[in-house]
Amino acid sequence: MTPHTHRRPLQAVLFDMDGTLVDTERLWWEAVEQVAGRPLTETDQPDVLGRPVEHTAAWLAADTGRTAPDLAADLHREFAARVRTGIVPRPGALELLDALAAAGVPTALVTASPRAVADVVLDALGAHRFAASVTADDTARTKPAPDPYLAACRALGVEAAGCVAVEDTETGVASAEAAGCAVLAVPSLAPIGAAPGRTVRESLAGVSVEKLCAMVAPELRVMSWNLWLGGSPVDDHRAKQLKAVLESGADVVGLQETGGTAAQELAEALGWHHHRAGENLGVISRHPITARFGDPDVGFYGAAGVRIAVAPGREVDVWTAHLHYTPYGPYESVFDGLPAAELIAHEEVRLAQMRDTLERIADSAAEGVPVVLVGDFNCPSHLDWPDVTWPVTLAAEQAGFADSYRAAHPDPAAAPGHTWSPIHPVHEDGSGRPEPQDRIDYVLHRGLTVLDAHTLVTGTARPWPDVAGNDWPSDHAAVVTTFALSPR
Repeated sequence: MTPHTHRRPLQAVLFDMDGTLVDTERLWWEAVEQVAGRPLTETDQPDVLGRPVEHTAAWLAADTGRTAPDLAADLHREFAARVRTGIVPRPGALELLDALAAAGVPTALVTASPRAVADVVLDALGAHRFAASVTADDTARTKPAPDPYLAACRALGVEAAGCVAVEDTETGVASAEAAGCAVLAVPSLAPIGAAPGRTVRESLAGVSVEKLCAMVAPELRVMSWNLWLGGSPVDDHRAKQLKAVLESGADVVGLQETGGTAAQELAEALGWHHHRAGENLGVISRHPITARFGDPDVGFYGAAGVRIAVAPGREVDVWTAHLHYTPYGPYESVFDGLPAAELIAHEEVRLAQMRDTLERIADSAAEGVPVVLVGDFNCPSHLDWPDVTWPVTLAAEQAGFADSYRAAHPDPAAAPGHTWSPIHPVHEDGSGRPEPQDRIDYVLHRGLTVLDAHTLVTGTARPWPDVAGNDWPSDHAAVVTTFALSPR
């Protein structure tokens, strides 16, 4: 399988300076104490931390009776002297900057300090590590206004929604969020609370490029899998199912033919969340399930869905469907020679089931929430057969759903993606006829970006009926798709 290439969703990372990249918040605090002539307390933080020199100078002027320009000059002098002799990179800062450079992700320095101080820090960190810098001298308004971050985005030619801003103060966080950036908050002196679209960490140590990518466009790996009567034809099937799910790297799995208890048992073993619908359908998810949709007592055929919280403020609906297995179009085409019109006419039962599924999805949909529809549809795709417009998959497409496997692999001849059947090379009626191989299991989506899609069968699948010892505990291949949520 050749991975589907994609453009990295992270457009740039914008770094605050004081207290974020270098340990200067303490130096600034000490400089203000020196100029103020007194120790500072927690009540002074809003007028000191993350504020431009001019703000702090005006604040001190009200207490000291001195003029703000004189105080600003003293603050500049005291702070710059401390920076030249005491600058220390924050843990993980240089490593993260170098990792971003290696990944081709541009960076900018965005600070409320004046240009003279910023240039001293840039020299210490290595000015080559930054494609742009914005200081208090470069915008009419500085933090907490959004102007500095918007200016950095313009300088880099990127959109704020595709950027992560790294900040250490509430003032800086407010500026970055007002500009529309995702925020990684690494508090230095004062705590910063969690919020949707914001990630709070104690340190930059261990922050990877991929973790930053996930902040602007979280990834979600979805697996569709028919468990084949719960896996009962295969020995030790539950352990093999767990192994397959873990090896797939899936975050959420839409299940069919669960045998009643598979969803709950798999979820409990994995420490995941689950939804069981009837005796046949289920969803397991490493992410919290916030809502459940569809008939909880659905029959052997039908659909069920959940809403999962992928990241703060980011939810996705995931539905699993199982459509009737007969009449089976590939048999009617290959064995019986039926023409396209008759094949299409015989899809009425499955088409009605798909339309019912699409209506249920429409009834539960929420604005801005992407939807994934997975399942064993028991029919081929209109995207795979040039001479048959299979109506079930076409109905889903007309409802706005795209086929993730075909998005990643547009050529059916080069990448057929067969899921039926890894254990049936010949038809099981004893005639010796080759079994028609086809793609009948799907991961469809509406509102996401496909990063990769592939079919999955682990181990060696011995043919029917000698299947009890198979590593792969199903008669279907699974489908696994990795999506990126759109930037906020």
